[in-house]
Amino acid sequence: MPSPDRVVVGYDGSAEAALAVRWAARHAALTDCELQVVHSSLWPLLTNDLGPVKGIAGSGLQHQAQAILDEGKAEALSVAPRARIRSSLLYGLPAGHLRRIAEGARMLVLGSRGIGGFMGLLVGSVSLELAAAASCPVAVIRFDKNPEGRIVVGIDSSGSAGALSIACAMASATGADLMIIHVIRSHDRTANQAGGGQGAARRLLLTAAHDASGLAPDVTISQHVAQDTSVPRALLNAARGAALIVVGSKGRGLL
Repeated sequence: MPSPDRVVVGYDGSAEAALAVRWAARHAALTDCELQVVHSSLWPLLTNDLGPVKGIAGSGLQHQAQAILDEGKAEALSVAPRARIRSSLLYGLPAGHLRRIAEGARMLVLGSRGIGGFMGLLVGSVSLELAAAASCPVAVIRFDKNPEGRIVVGIDSSGSAGALSIACAMASATGADLMIIHVIRSHDRTANQAGGGQGAARRLLLTAAHDASGLAPDVTISQHVAQDTSVPRALLNAARGAALIVVGSKGRGLL
């Protein structure tokens, strides 16, 4: 059985994937987890000729795939030289492999986009699929400019217990402050009524803050009610200067 004390990260040689590997390595070291770096080569889907070119040392698609994996492991060691790291070279479409390997893991870490073309312009197709379908928490790393920043967690009317728990664990591991935010849509008619949207939001946040203080007693916790026509925009605005934003995989919206 795979160990649950394991962080899995996908690496495809892109700059975004390198950022994800470094973030994953630091997180694995902080939480005393093993790091598993995975590279999935697509070449066998296109050709059977993976071997070296005769007379040319270090050539061939299989060698190239191994070199990419070794590069990913080196990226991890560059920021966490004492981390426990293992690597896995697989062949085929990466989403299915990563979903299977990450079963039972503490976390799956991915870059915001890879080398796969236009589908990766905003969020890579593999990252998007795995964020929706993986059986463990998924971290999609876009930037790492504020490693000392706070952690922001967005909660909906359910309290988003899973997201809150992960955010508390991350804040405890890193020593970061935690901000809990709930967003009221501006077009909600009850938003400005006493005891309506605003009152319900404050009560929701008080409950969440109480739960968070039990999960992370040493963490400084703040609460924030935002009002916007766009929930994602409000969350992104609140997360300026943060190290991490945490959301649940499912909300209470139209989709």
